[in-house]
Amino acid sequence: MEVIVAEHAGFCFGVTKAVDKVYEQIGQKENIYTYGPIIHNETVVSDLEKKGVKVIENDDELENIEKGTIIIRSHGICKETYEKIESKNLEYIDATCPFVKRIHKIVEKESADGKTIIVIGSAKHPEVEGIVSYAQGPVYVIESPEEAEKFEIDKGTEICVVSQTTFNYNKFNETVEILNSKGYNINIVNTICSATEERQTEAEKIAGRVDVMIVIGGAHSSNSRKLYEICNQKCAHTYFIQTLDDLHLDLTDEVKLVGITAGASTPKNIIEEVQNYVRRSII
Repeated sequence: MEVIVAEHAGFCFGVTKAVDKVYEQIGQKENIYTYGPIIHNETVVSDLEKKGVKVIENDDELENIEKGTIIIRSHGICKETYEKIESKNLEYIDATCPFVKRIHKIVEKESADGKTIIVIGSAKHPEVEGIVSYAQGPVYVIESPEEAEKFEIDKGTEICVVSQTTFNYNKFNETVEILNSKGYNINIVNTICSATEERQTEAEKIAGRVDVMIVIGGAHSSNSRKLYEICNQKCAHTYFIQTLDDLHLDLTDEVKLVGITAGASTPKNIIEEVQNYVRRSII
């Protein structure tokens, strides 16, 4: 029996940058807050809370903050929330992923030029909520190819399409194909980050080869759930876990190959724990 661990697994550039910024402030400043969980990983957020970092969940909680340093999560925040932080003269550090910031700029510019914005992604995800807030005119969120089939708008409308950075790459292409087939005046900007695309492509290839696939990620992590969705289509025995404690493997003699991948918010030590456990289990 063998184990294959994906090369593109664990923290991506944006997540590393955001988490490092928070840890850098600990011991340097008092009253440290993150707006929303800095990343969608309960283990990391819990460790930061133990070190005194508090999470602001919404703008109502923000109103009660009078002093301190606010670190903006990797997913970004709504434009209105930025304005509230600045109006209160609070110190803040922007740890928004650069790929997400790029989408904010695209949406702001294209909508200012009169284009209707379509965001392909999960409407309730904080990244998408932030992207939508930068539109200065009509904006729609489409979550699936099925929703794209039902979408209708005046054929003369100028449209700019962007995507949530962690959206399923195959579903993005399928959704775009459907929108294109409707004959709209449409400009498509693929804003799925390269790390997401690489991670999904590699995970799909591994899942297609193995007898058992393990996906490690936070319960609220969009990119991790999409990895599970992709792998589960290729490998019927796919497990989605947050930590080693969630893993209950039943490895029979018929299992010859086990694959492991992890979402962009999964710390390296958790991946190594799972990998070591699986290797010990098959000796």
